[in-house]
Amino acid sequence: MAKGLHGFSWTMLLLLCAIQELGAWATHAAAEDPGLGQPGDPALLAGGRVKRGWVWNQFFVVEEYTGTEPLYVGKIHSDSDEGDGSIKYTISGEGAGTIFLIDEITGDIHATERLDREQKTFYTLRAQARDRQTDQLLEPESEFIIKVQDINDSEPRFLEGPYIGSVAELSPVGTSVMQVMASDADDPTYGSSARIVYSVLEGEQHFTVDSKTGVIRTAVADLDRETQDRYEVVIRATDMAGQLGGLSGSTTVTIVVTDVNDNPPRFPQKMYQFSIVETAPVGTAIGKVKAEDSDVGENTDMTYQMKDEEGVEMFKVTTDSNTQEAVITVQKPLDYESKKVHTVVVEALNKFVDPRFVDLGTFRDQTIVRVSVLDVDEPPEFWPPSDTMEVQEDAHVGSVVGVVTALDPDTANHPVRYAIDRSTDTERIFDIDANTGAIVTGKVLDRETAGWHNITVLAMEADNHSQVSRASLRIRILDVNDNPPELATPYEAAVCEDAKPGQLIQTISVMDRDEPQGGHRFYFTLAPEANNHHFSLLDIKDNTAAVHTQRVGFNRQEQDVYLLPILVVDSGPPALSSTGTLTIHVCGCDSSGAIQSCNSTAYTMSATLSPGALIALLVCILILIVLVLLILTLKRHHKSHLTSEDDEDMRDNVIKYNDEGGGEQDTEAYDMSALRSLYDFSEIKGGDGGGGPGEGGLGANPSCERHALPQWVQSPDLDFSVFRDYICRKVEQADEDLSVPPYDSFQTYAFEGSGSPVPSLSSINTWSSGSEQDFSYLGGWGPRFRQLAALYTGRRPEEGSEES
Repeated sequence: MAKGLHGFSWTMLLLLCAIQELGAWATHAAAEDPGLGQPGDPALLAGGRVKRGWVWNQFFVVEEYTGTEPLYVGKIHSDSDEGDGSIKYTISGEGAGTIFLIDEITGDIHATERLDREQKTFYTLRAQARDRQTDQLLEPESEFIIKVQDINDSEPRFLEGPYIGSVAELSPVGTSVMQVMASDADDPTYGSSARIVYSVLEGEQHFTVDSKTGVIRTAVADLDRETQDRYEVVIRATDMAGQLGGLSGSTTVTIVVTDVNDNPPRFPQKMYQFSIVETAPVGTAIGKVKAEDSDVGENTDMTYQMKDEEGVEMFKVTTDSNTQEAVITVQKPLDYESKKVHTVVVEALNKFVDPRFVDLGTFRDQTIVRVSVLDVDEPPEFWPPSDTMEVQEDAHVGSVVGVVTALDPDTANHPVRYAIDRSTDTERIFDIDANTGAIVTGKVLDRETAGWHNITVLAMEADNHSQVSRASLRIRILDVNDNPPELATPYEAAVCEDAKPGQLIQTISVMDRDEPQGGHRFYFTLAPEANNHHFSLLDIKDNTAAVHTQRVGFNRQEQDVYLLPILVVDSGPPALSSTGTLTIHVCGCDSSGAIQSCNSTAYTMSATLSPGALIALLVCILILIVLVLLILTLKRHHKSHLTSEDDEDMRDNVIKYNDEGGGEQDTEAYDMSALRSLYDFSEIKGGDGGGGPGEGGLGANPSCERHALPQWVQSPDLDFSVFRDYICRKVEQADEDLSVPPYDSFQTYAFEGSGSPVPSLSSINTWSSGSEQDFSYLGGWGPRFRQLAALYTGRRPEEGSEES
């Protein structure tokens, strides 16, 4: 490999590369720094000396140098250097002093480390030329590049490997499977180090690869998944365009051959045998068969079907979607005595057929299935399976209703015995002959009581009672005319006293418990014992009759009730009859014919109101009484409550009484209780009017207020401002109370009125003791005026009377 070349070979290679790249580097250096090598550049050093240009060769270094000595890179030189050592050359930038070293006197640059182009392709450095004595720049600092020259030291790599691809079996030659791609870290722009070609190392018998694109294709057309379902193919990538000395890498590609439906289903056996007992119910599974298919996935999905008429009739085949098996079940009851062996053909066919492979053959297969029916001891079977019998309701006890027949289906044909399940005939209305199966009546029948009877008949083998069959039997009781017709209800009618002849009184109908096949037909007539000349009966021919009046007017005083016997006859056979009575009440009516009253109170009530209506009326009356009592009770309670509140009422009223009224008999002028409440302070609550018991003021001591007023008569020096202050104080207290409405009122009584025949009772003008009017008569007005008498006579009331 290139890495093993000797030092001499490296030197020769470097010289060749230097010659090859000389022109390019010169152009590059001129483009990078157009001022280099141009003495006429205006960028001059201090002192006005004309700038001299840099002089050096192209710089590059080959990667992966393995020599023991530092690798010579190149030389920098200034044309001002006269070779006397007065100029010192230095470099700075990437790798300066570590990777790259410069001889300060000669300007030679060497690489001291092994470089890798794949890690870094070039290095940028700056060169300086300084005076060795003064360390001043003699030339402007200039930038140069050291390029790492590529060699073929990196092999191609498959970064995405290993690969997995797939191709359908039986694909034609050249079918694309997948594409692989390798990458090379070498420089693709220099030489052929990164030019890759592909080839197949393993698996070339079945697959090929495009040398440039890496696309893998099939090389044969007979890939068979059932023979081999996967292939391991090794692909190699070589650089240097595949030339000798190029590097290479490889990867493994797993190619999976996918399935196509190219194989039909096949039964591993041409005949299957199963057995099942003859008593197996419909739907019982007999067995399973399965056709094999070499394909996989949905290509193995198949369906099964019966191919002969007998199989379609007797058996049913379904497909188990999980196992792809054919499940054969019983579709019709089996009978060993009728047929012992059934042979059917089952066919399997693919559900999804690929039309590309139909020429490979039919994608279906058939097999024969033999089903052997096993004999079992079966219970007797009723024949024919009749379930309805009829008998007349007047049949005598022991009469034959019908005969049931049961036979043993087995070959032995054992004798059969019969019985009735008594849980279905607890009253033992019917019996059965154990040997013949004849059903007879055990009791007298009555269709009107029970028109149908449902019983269960048992049939069992004579020598094995465990083999029992059951049959439900419905026995219909046929009707005979054994019930006479009757009036539908005890009819009652009413007729007005002023009724006219031919007036309809009542329409009557009939009921009959019998149900003749031709329907009912009734005939009506008045009974012979009716001896009636007042009413007539008309048969309407629709099983109803109408009763009409036959004379003018009736008199309740003479006869208030008529009993009309009516004879009803049915149509038989035999014809039966009964007599019913129609009760007719004579009533008084108004001009429009509405009944007003009858002699019979009970009838009047029943004619006007039904029992339900009477009960409802009584309940309503009772509810009204209870409501009235409740209202009275609440009102009385409320009144007593208001009275107690009036006793504790804190509201004071100043009444304007300019009209003195007409005395005690005048109750319309004003209420005398207002005057009494002015002085009756003992009934005021402790907290009313005075701000509460804890507050001062006049309201705190009502007894003092009550006795202060009479003293005004005795003390001519008292000022009436006491009244005003007291009233104002009460008004303020009421106004401050936010819990009550403003009931208080301030009345003005500056004018007492005029023209009153009764002298004034006001104390405004009679407060002095020198009044000429005598008020002693007030003492005789009773206890209610005792306080008033004390005020005007000038004496205190007695304690006892005060409390009263």
